[in-house]
Amino acid sequence: MKKHYPAFYYTLLFLAYIQLSTLTAFAQNPKHETYGFTEPTPLDFNDHEGYISLFDGKTLKDWDGNPKFWRVENGAIVGESTPKNPSGNSYIVYRAMKAKDFTLKFEIKVEGEGGSGIQYRSKTGIPWLNPIAKEVTANVGPVNLKWMMTGPQADFWPSQPWTGQFYSENTPMRILAWRGEVVEGFSTKSKRLMGNIGDRDELAKLIKMNDWNEYTVIARGGVFMHILNGQLMAVMIDDDPKSSNNQSGMIGIEIEATTKVSVRNIWIKKLN
Repeated sequence: MKKHYPAFYYTLLFLAYIQLSTLTAFAQNPKHETYGFTEPTPLDFNDHEGYISLFDGKTLKDWDGNPKFWRVENGAIVGESTPKNPSGNSYIVYRAMKAKDFTLKFEIKVEGEGGSGIQYRSKTGIPWLNPIAKEVTANVGPVNLKWMMTGPQADFWPSQPWTGQFYSENTPMRILAWRGEVVEGFSTKSKRLMGNIGDRDELAKLIKMNDWNEYTVIARGGVFMHILNGQLMAVMIDDDPKSSNNQSGMIGIEIEATTKVSVRNIWIKKLN
């Protein structure tokens, strides 16, 4: 006697077949090529194809900063500010290149409670908006604008909630996209949260205190992405073509407050 099964039985068999076929395809193809779709090449921070190095690991060739604070040590550019030698905001500028659209990779470490960040699309020589501490002026004299940078910054301050954010240094815009945010704006006129990447405190757990961190900055037109240790931290979109965020400029490193910052393996893929 021929056995009859309900219709849903055959449906379950069909779905099981599809699931098994898919799993078999994935197992046989590590690139996960299914139905003509493929995954991107895996993340490789040390892939430097198409990049050029901005630091030779030995000298400050093409870098310009106050020698009271900046030096080369153990294959890294080091900035150090101490109570006896306070720097306030101080920058070392890469003078050999200006860039607008690029991907920038570097490793960064901060020791102590102070902060740092990487300037990009930035300029020097612009009057400084914030007051300079008396002890800094007593140590270095009047502010030297050739060592002060204005423009976008990929912030890195592990002891504070700033790391990963998009900051506009020495402009009225200041913080535009906090860590964990996707923000759309128009220069000084507007900024609106468009979406969330993740919880700000949870993302902070990926920041390595007193240790090396892998930082990637992507700038394309008016879109900026900050990626730390493989995790997207902030996205800023500035739709004003005249914004200071959207001009070609220089790359630099900041030191702020009492701390020691080290940066190494600085590579850029410049598109224009």
